[in-house]
Amino acid sequence: MPQTITTHVADLVAEAEREIETLPVEAAIALHGRDDVVFVDLRDPRELDREGRVPGAFHCPRGMLEFWIDDKSPYHKAVFAQDKRFVFFCAAGARSALSTQAAQRMGLKPVAHVAGGFGAWKTAGGPVEFKV
Repeated sequence: MPQTITTHVADLVAEAEREIETLPVEAAIALHGRDDVVFVDLRDPRELDREGRVPGAFHCPRGMLEFWIDDKSPYHKAVFAQDKRFVFFCAAGARSALSTQAAQRMGLKPVAHVAGGFGAWKTAGGPVEFKV
């Protein structure tokens, strides 16, 4: 019997965006480089190699986010224990909206995500670097 999907990813993203802060890309670019802000890149490593990176962003593959945030997890990363603002982004904004919602529900705060993701960042002239 075929599966019947009743909730679509667009519905999940729309629900997340009603609960979280979404930063216009220009506002996100203005936050870049501040000591009290951590940019979190959720993209796959192949995307980073192909498209470039936001300088100074912490890379957290989407599949590890909840495990790295949770201080009781054996996979916890200390970056998520800092008293800073966390700004999540992915390629276009859907994964980061879902990630921001999950992080917020776990208690990480303050958190936001970048509208349009890395694609919008590049289009708006945000700084980009390539790993050599």
